[in-house]
Amino acid sequence: MKEDGRDFLERSDSTMRNLYGVPGSIDQIADQFALYDLRKRAAALENFDAELRGEIGSGSHSLRRHAELMTLRRKLGDVHEALRKARR
Repeated sequence: MKEDGRDFLERSDSTMRNLYGVPGSIDQIADQFALYDLRKRAAALENFDAELRGEIGSGSHSLRRHAELMTLRRKLGDVHEALRKARR
């Protein structure tokens, strides 16, 4: 994937805007994530974790964004684990 400086949430929002005309919610992003195969989900989670290990700015927007990313990561991890248990 071409590196464009945006985080996972920003790329997902952009994709949802292009497909549906509105930004996606965390639940919609998780629904789309469930369509990935096992290897693609695992790779996406690894990339997502790498993004979360980056520095967090001290501004309120940065902290809010990090909290959103943490919520999304938790949701994606739950989806991935449920699909792994279902052998998908």
